[in-house]
Amino acid sequence: MKTIYKLTLTIAIATLCACKKSFLEVTPKGKLIAQKTADYDLLLSNLDFVNIGASAQAPMGDEVAAVEPYFSGSALKTQRLFRWEDVVYEPTEDAAEMKVPLQNIYMYNKVITEVPESTDGTEQQKLSIAAEAMAGRAWTYFLLINYFGKPYDPTSSATDPGFPIVKEADVTQIKFTRASVKEVYDFIVSDLTTAIPNLPARTTHRLRMSKAAGEGLLAKVYMFMGKYNEALPLLNAAFINIGNSAIPVRLYDYNVTFATGGAFLPIGLFGPAYPTIPNNEENVFGKQASSNWTLTNNEIVITKQTADLYAPTDLRLKFYTPNAYSGSAYPNGMLRRFGPTTIQFGVTVSDLYLLRAECKARLNDLSGAVADLEAFRNKRMPAGSVAILTGIASQQLPLLKFIMEERIREFAVLGYRWFDMRRLSVDPLFSNTTYTHTLFSSTGTVVSTYMLKPERLVLRLPQKAIDENPSMQNNP
Repeated sequence: MKTIYKLTLTIAIATLCACKKSFLEVTPKGKLIAQKTADYDLLLSNLDFVNIGASAQAPMGDEVAAVEPYFSGSALKTQRLFRWEDVVYEPTEDAAEMKVPLQNIYMYNKVITEVPESTDGTEQQKLSIAAEAMAGRAWTYFLLINYFGKPYDPTSSATDPGFPIVKEADVTQIKFTRASVKEVYDFIVSDLTTAIPNLPARTTHRLRMSKAAGEGLLAKVYMFMGKYNEALPLLNAAFINIGNSAIPVRLYDYNVTFATGGAFLPIGLFGPAYPTIPNNEENVFGKQASSNWTLTNNEIVITKQTADLYAPTDLRLKFYTPNAYSGSAYPNGMLRRFGPTTIQFGVTVSDLYLLRAECKARLNDLSGAVADLEAFRNKRMPAGSVAILTGIASQQLPLLKFIMEERIREFAVLGYRWFDMRRLSVDPLFSNTTYTHTLFSSTGTVVSTYMLKPERLVLRLPQKAIDENPSMQNNP
């Protein structure tokens, strides 16, 4: 069978149909071909839409360090990502950061294209299902452009190479060209603005897109574009719709979940008893990737500088251990994260809280930003530790820096920092920041230091994709 989506590194369409060309006319024996509206609804409940398999962002954040001898024994991809090297993937390697996302884009396109002609469904049901697929496609493209396109810069986005935009579920398509960063962002915004009016008004399942999730996602996209005035109304609307959810969607109160008999206890070998993605009440829209760096791997830890960002009473410290898995303590005050064992990076309540606090601060609503920030911190630490010092709360830049530190405290080793580093690199308030990684010996001496160069704020496309699309430009 020909490579499906030459760019996509073989989309494994064989799971849906036979490889011969005749599959276009013949219903494979024993296979269900989507025809009814309910069939397309079921397609959106596929677990492949949930388990993304992309985690390159986790070891690239500047909140982490690496420790020997674990680092030398880690996967080559991990070492390359941590060193911010130009080449991450082997020449014939499928990139996890593309493979499942592109499979999902094919399926989203299939639903968007075909559900309007499906049978046994109302027009509103069809509109709702298509809207979910559009919003899911938007989430996926937002992930891809934040791996393989430059950070959104209004002065250059129209010419910065982005990612190919594919709108059809066409397995015969073999030629792909990169759209600009602006074109990809415009496509994402168009999908979301079209989808939101027809998304389910209430969140009924965390693995399905709702209006609250769509509004929160579009707000985040606008934040990454620096369009804070457009983002704030959407964030406010998302919180209103979260409040109307049919299932519990809210922040966990760590003062309760870590108290005697709390839901996150006992804390075992693999960390706190954190809920799975469909049961996690902080998920508005669930997407995840497995992460051995929060399970059994020992090479990636948080730096002492990161650990020092936490107050001693911060209950998020319960997600860390000073010891390697089945090993001795780390030097220099570094800590290993153990839990949750997956990266939750769909649309989460915690991210929306911190995005809204940031958005308000950028729009000079400092008191509003502080109110959101303290409401959030009230769920993460005892009441006596929640308040933000007046010297920080009363000035925009110190408050914004504090919010960025709060994002590190909340999301360390979960990959969020990498995406924040990218967007801050084109932010005049933070663009002069330099980022480094340090590799330590087992005794705490510095083995190597790596500095992030601007070109590596973007992953290069894997060589396999370039070989299959020789006319397509790669990143420097």
